[in-house]
Amino acid sequence: MKQFRHNVIRAGLEALYFTGVHHVLRPILAGVGTIFMLHNVRPSRDDAFQPNRHLEVTPDFLRTTLNHLRSHEIDVITMGELHRRLVEQDFSRRFACITLDDGYRDNRDFALPVLEEFDAPFTVYAASDFAEGRGRLWWITLERLIAQADRIEAEIGAAAVRLDTDTPAAKQAAFDTLHDLLRALPGEHDLCREMTALCTRNRIDETAISRELCLPWNELRRFAGHRLATIGAHSVTHCQLARQSEADAAQEMATSRARIEAELQRPVLHFAYPYGDRSAAGPREFALARAAGFKTAVTTRPGMIFPEIAEHLTALPRVSLNGNYQNRRILPVLTSGAATAMWNAFRRVDAA
Repeated sequence: MKQFRHNVIRAGLEALYFTGVHHVLRPILAGVGTIFMLHNVRPSRDDAFQPNRHLEVTPDFLRTTLNHLRSHEIDVITMGELHRRLVEQDFSRRFACITLDDGYRDNRDFALPVLEEFDAPFTVYAASDFAEGRGRLWWITLERLIAQADRIEAEIGAAAVRLDTDTPAAKQAAFDTLHDLLRALPGEHDLCREMTALCTRNRIDETAISRELCLPWNELRRFAGHRLATIGAHSVTHCQLARQSEADAAQEMATSRARIEAELQRPVLHFAYPYGDRSAAGPREFALARAAGFKTAVTTRPGMIFPEIAEHLTALPRVSLNGNYQNRRILPVLTSGAATAMWNAFRRVDAA
């Protein structure tokens, strides 16, 4: 089903490109700018089973994206400059922001050299538990667990599952099933409990992956000193904030900010909601981010930046650079706003 959805989205993007409709719609739907969302930036892998492929783009595709922005005279700016332009309603030039979630080492190793080529500023949203080496990148852990197994048996909530994982297609189906069951659990502690049980049963260290893949404090500190870098907060544990109590959600925001500021000795003014979709962040979380003192906060809701979003600076939409669609043809479609407008039923602001 998910592969079918990817095929439909790809077909839609291709149709917008080949019909040229995006050219016609650009003046109406492009808004004043775009916040691009990335996670991992690294060379492509040949593995047949890559369920998190959508979270990875290659350095070459990042370079293609930046070339596209430069060729269209779109300013690549910091989140601080985005805040200024929205508050002051300064839209003399279109802009784009580059944001990267979670705080991966590959952001430094593979994304940074490309960003330096274009003198392009960027923001990395770090989850403080990941930097401390005790975070749970459970979706990557789940991928690795399934990759090494021929069969998975588990109890997720009230569901007992027995899944064959002896072929790439079977592994993908198992990942989709378990991922959806885990995301549907009522609380973050439920997800952690079930993942811990899965990892124990399959002899996987569930925190080792954050130590392997994420920048620890000493490396993040040096990275934060780069002239192009801004470090934002991404909560403490990377939980679904909307499923926490108000007090716990507020603490996740405030504590992550305090920890990062203490470690990096610099202000943290920007936030990204973990997962960031409608089920993970809504009006309560937007208000909590304002109360925590963040100047901006970004979601994963798709959309372009329009002037009226200045009234909702902690509910900013982004456009995903999705690893499933690394084709230069999609870039003019994405920056035209045509694809996200259709997704949003042509609403210019989605902050409810």
